[in-house]
Amino acid sequence: MLFGILAAMLILSAFFSGSETALMSLNRYRLRHLVKLNHSGAIKATKLLQRPDRLLGLILLGNNFVNIFASSIATVIAIKLYANEESSIAIAAGILTIVMLIFSEVTPKTFAAIKPEILAFPAAWIYTPLLKLFYPIVWFVNLFANQLLRIVGVDVKKNRHNAVLNKDELKSIISEAESLMPVRYQKMLMGILDLESATVEDIMTPRNEIIGIDLEMPIEDIIAQIKTSPHTRLPVYKTSIDRIIGFIHLRKILVLLNQDDFDKQTLINCLDKPSFIPESTPVHNQMHRFKHEKIRIGLVVDEYGDVQGLVTMDDLLQEIVGELITDDIAVRVQSDGSYLVDANITIRELNRVNQWSLPTEGPKTLNGLIIEFMETIPETGTSIKLHGYPLEIIKRDENSVKLVKFLPKK
Repeated sequence: MLFGILAAMLILSAFFSGSETALMSLNRYRLRHLVKLNHSGAIKATKLLQRPDRLLGLILLGNNFVNIFASSIATVIAIKLYANEESSIAIAAGILTIVMLIFSEVTPKTFAAIKPEILAFPAAWIYTPLLKLFYPIVWFVNLFANQLLRIVGVDVKKNRHNAVLNKDELKSIISEAESLMPVRYQKMLMGILDLESATVEDIMTPRNEIIGIDLEMPIEDIIAQIKTSPHTRLPVYKTSIDRIIGFIHLRKILVLLNQDDFDKQTLINCLDKPSFIPESTPVHNQMHRFKHEKIRIGLVVDEYGDVQGLVTMDDLLQEIVGELITDDIAVRVQSDGSYLVDANITIRELNRVNQWSLPTEGPKTLNGLIIEFMETIPETGTSIKLHGYPLEIIKRDENSVKLVKFLPKK
């Protein structure tokens, strides 16, 4: 009978130890998903985990009771079997320690850590009524335990709901989800998470690359530019982009080009009012503004009102979906593992494409970052180590770097 009671205590100890590990190892986000699916075990487990201090108090109350009771039973058995040997109690304690360690601690806890749901959900059904039954004892134990924690600066109530992911943790989860989604979708999700920190200055087409119509040009040249333009919307200005008049949508003007009376005034009459965007405007705010005002293009201006660049709705979408909507190949992987990179690429896009960590504070393009690092425009063939990334200047012009080659890291 005593051996039967001892075996029962070992089984109960294994249950308490395993269920503790199982409940604490549950994936909180999968648990919330199962709750939405009305999984009864998940619902009960969630309610128990809302007060982990009470749950742990109940589990440890039961676990300590059965462990101490098992030790007492083992002592009684040792006395009955070896009444004349004083060392029998120590031997029984040693044997019980090994048996309990293997069968009531390591084995159930390892199983629970690997397969938590198998043990946690049935255990939740048992602990729910037990918590109500032994609530006065659990409350009394927690009263002193929580006071001791408060002495060392831990407030149980304030730290009860701390299972909230921050942005960096969510990025880590997405980056590790390769088996669950294609890489291109991972990059899209990363782009969405980065919207909060990105500004229009990070993604704009810089001033020197803006293609527009100068009204000071002859009408014949303007017509030729409209007919051959690869863009559907063009800024129209006089002499300088700072003297912007408006934007022309080619769909509106193409039908008028063949008219005999087409002139610059006809072009001006078809212009849309220009939209100006402060360079520090967050990308997600500008996306909302484009949608609200039903516009797709705007000029980025600095604090003095000077035009710094141009941004379109496509640029904002590209910040999310990346290469899915662009035909330009700014990063080309070579057979030797190196990368040929267009120096006009933004640092944010380069980091996202190659999973690098070049600094995004300061210059927005690779060209700007190299020039800031070198404090000059490097000559072709110059090799540098840019923030830990070795590269070689392949092509440059008078005032900027055009093409670089990132070498494989050794």
